[in-house]
Amino acid sequence: MQRKPVLLVVSGPSGAGKDSLVDELRRLEPELAYSVSATTRARRPGEVDGVHYHFLNRENFQRRLSAGEFIESREYAGNFYGTPRRFVESALDSGRDIVMKPEVNGAAAIKTAYPETVMVFLRPPSASVLAERLERRSTENADAIAERLAIAHDEAERLAAYDYVVVNDVFDAALLQLHAILIAERTKVCRVL
Repeated sequence: MQRKPVLLVVSGPSGAGKDSLVDELRRLEPELAYSVSATTRARRPGEVDGVHYHFLNRENFQRRLSAGEFIESREYAGNFYGTPRRFVESALDSGRDIVMKPEVNGAAAIKTAYPETVMVFLRPPSASVLAERLERRSTENADAIAERLAIAHDEAERLAAYDYVVVNDVFDAALLQLHAILIAERTKVCRVL
């Protein structure tokens, strides 16, 4: 029996743990396609181009944006981010489930482009835990962290647009919930062709 693929969007504030949870979900589900976003932000230590992000300069990003190569794009904390259209469409056309982790505005744009998108909001247990996580990264100054915390507050106001919420307090429990969402979505009757 064939079924329609799941387009799973995991979104939420910077520092909520999207990278870690999605990486582990992909380890559990090796056939799960993963959409690598494009960004103009600087590479962090250990990040690999094409694996963590497609790192582009602003001129190249704008050229691709003008050519319609992104499903969505947004400016976030002073940098541009976008979801490459070709990869997502190819994965869905081949019947592969796909996961992506855009920021909240990007998630809404993806939902508009693909109404069947399953939206998961990942949140930290509290604002103070989020602040601690961002500070522990040691990748941004105090002003940048304050800006990310303000953005996180605004993003939390958009929770009603999501299908699910996962609180990333205990990592293994959050992973179990995220994996259960994917499994449940695969078994929905509406996905059977």
